[in-house]
Amino acid sequence: MKKKELKICYHSFESPEELSKKDQKLIEKAIEATKTAYAPYSEFYVGAALQLASGKVVLGSNQENSAYPSGLCAERVALFQAGTSYPGIEIETLVITARTKGKKLKTVANPCGACRQVMSESTMRQNKPFKIILVGENGKGFIFDSIVDLLPFSFKFE
Repeated sequence: MKKKELKICYHSFESPEELSKKDQKLIEKAIEATKTAYAPYSEFYVGAALQLASGKVVLGSNQENSAYPSGLCAERVALFQAGTSYPGIEIETLVITARTKGKKLKTVANPCGACRQVMSESTMRQNKPFKIILVGENGKGFIFDSIVDLLPFSFKFE
């Protein structure tokens, strides 16, 4: 038996001003998307914004349902919408942000396992990684160059 080590790489930022104007605008769009979230049960409003290679921006927000787990996360809403409405157009960047009712989140909202797997599938589908930006209400965040750093052992049907 061999012991192996796994290393992930990411960038951290203290403010969106450290990022490109394009990424700053995408963060603004993700924040806007939180306003369309339907989250009466958790009061956890998540927004996602996808930048496609065509220049189109696709938004998603979480949509809860009293028959849990019938709702859907913001990331998957945006990714499925992009796949349906813009098939074959590459995803360049995905921004995810969240807010709650009554108090500010102290950290970024990390995507759930199902969302990570869908991001992995989207990467395989376009045969090219895309940038993932997680940003908190305080403006601090992380940038991942690929889903591999968030989900190193994704499910692959081979």
